[in-house]
Order: sequence, then C-alpha cells, then structure tokens
Amino acid sequence: MKIPLRQLSRQLERALAPAYLIAGEEPFLVDQGLEQIRAAARAAGFVERELNVVDRSFRWADLQASADNLSLFASRRVLELRMATPRIGEAGGAALSSLIERADPDRLLLIAVGAKLDAAAARTSWVKACEEHGVLVEVWPVERGDLPEWITARARHLGVELSVDAAELLADRVEGNLLAADQELRKLALTMPGRRVGEAEILEAVTSSARFDVFRLTDAVLAGEPARALRVLAGLRAEGVEPTLVSWALSREITLLARLAYAQAHGENVDNALARLGIWRRRQPAMKQALRRYGAPRTTQFLRQAAEVDSVIKGAAPGRPWEALTALVLAMFPRTATAASR
Repeated sequence: MKIPLRQLSRQLERALAPAYLIAGEEPFLVDQGLEQIRAAARAAGFVERELNVVDRSFRWADLQASADNLSLFASRRVLELRMATPRIGEAGGAALSSLIERADPDRLLLIAVGAKLDAAAARTSWVKACEEHGVLVEVWPVERGDLPEWITARARHLGVELSVDAAELLADRVEGNLLAADQELRKLALTMPGRRVGEAEILEAVTSSARFDVFRLTDAVLAGEPARALRVLAGLRAEGVEPTLVSWALSREITLLARLAYAQAHGENVDNALARLGIWRRRQPAMKQALRRYGAPRTTQFLRQAAEVDSVIKGAAPGRPWEALTALVLAMFPRTATAASR
C-alpha cells in the first residue's frame, strides 16, 4: 500500500502493518510520521525499540541476526532503521526484502529515508516488497502557498489560535523550516495560552528569539562572514538550541549549494536552477555568492562532513555534537578568513 502522510493516521486506526517505509526530504514531517507509527505500535504492545542508523560501517548481516534473535518470552519490538538514501546496495536490498517478506507478529519494521524515492528507488525489490506487504508513506514538502494553512493547523493542534496575518508573517519568517515554525508555535503555546495571537505578537516573539537563531547562522555562512557565524553558533549553544536543528539548517543550505553547483556544471542557468529548487528570492544573491566562493568540489566535501556531523549528533559516530558543528562551520571559510576572525 502506498499513501501520502496525511492518510497515515487513518491507516493506523484501521490496522498496524508489519512494515512501514516513510520517505521524504522534510525532516520534521518524517519525524511526525515516525512518531505516529511508534505511538500506534506502543498501543499495540510493542514495548521495545531498536534503532539502527545505516552508514558506511553498517552491517546488514548484524541486522538480520538481531531481527531473528527473539526468545519465546521476548517483548514485541520495533526494529527501526534511519537511512539517508534509498540506495543501499544489493546486500541491503536483499536483507530488507527478506525481513519485509518474513512478517513476524512480534516485530514491526520501521524504515525512515531522509530523501524522496525517485523512479529508480521505487523499482527496487525492497521498496516494492514494502509497498506489497506493508505501507509506503510518501512525505512531500509543504509548498510556500500552503505554509500559512499548515502553520494555522499546527498552531490549533498546540492550542494556539493565529490570525491570518500572523500565520503569513510566521511563514515568511521561517522560510519553509517546519521545525523552526513548530518551535515558535510551542513557545506561543507556553507564553500565550488561550489567547488569539496576531501579527504584533508574532513579530515580538520572533524578534526576541532572533538574535542567535539558525537563520542568522546560515545567513552569515552564505555571506562569508566567519566572525558573525561563530558568534551566532556560540549563542545558539548558550541558549540551549538543539544541535539537530542547527545541523538541519546547515545541511539544508549545503545540499542546496551542491545541487546548484551540479546544475551549473551541467550547463543549467543558475537563475533557472534557483527557481527550480524553490530558493526564496531574497536569499538568491547570497546563494550565488556562496556558489562562486565554493564550487562543486568543496560543496561535495561539505556534504560528506555534514553527514558525519549528523552521525555524531545521533550517536552513531564518536564525538561531541557542538564541536562537530563548529568544525563544519569553520570548514566553510578559507583559513585566512577564519584566522582573521579570531
């Protein structure tokens, strides 16, 4: 079965499938879908959860052994896999196909892919097996035109009533970052419970938290301002911002730059590529500036380092999250500029 994310709750009410594959490029929505499935699994008696992050050191044989390692008195278990890409090779495809086809009432297979499934991925045996024997959940980004409506609905879910102007202002402020929008709405739910929130309240709330926010960090990185970037990064850490949000913001900008560099290298007009990738008009000059500064080879290097940072934050690789984030930010500036900023 293949369904969009908006139909997931209805499907979970009917029955819990033995396997779920949820895939998309919007981390917040993917996480929301995962939490819905986990909640349904807990209600069905799946009390244990085993998390696996698929990276270069991951061994598919270990996963299969773990999946089959259930004693007579073992608890029902969620076997969860987090993957950056659906391209997992022959060994990975064979392992997942086998697990999906060998349904076990005491095991729920939950697979999250942080990328959309292209035509090639959709044709792989393991994705087809999940669609046939389980549920494939497709996650699509919220388009700019739909963002105020999404924010209004999310606010209502959190007990906040927004005016039309307030929703529009917040949509402009977060620029498509749903995690940031959710954080702002949660703050409003705590500070203004039971009140109707208008444009003035949104402006005040956003301004009060904007001094060291992730948007200013990415702005400083794109503008080539190391001193400001490091100052903002230190402020984010001091204010207790989750490293996950900082990593997401940096990875998003790096991914966009890599796609722009690829498009340019293959003859596409940069302005056309900017429009195709949905980069907001006011951010386009900064993206062009960064593209000229880095080029394709360095953006590829940044992508690899951002993936390593993500592994550190998730505990899949050794290291400290904030130190890894600082190293990534430093890597995005020439050594001379970084030295001059100290």
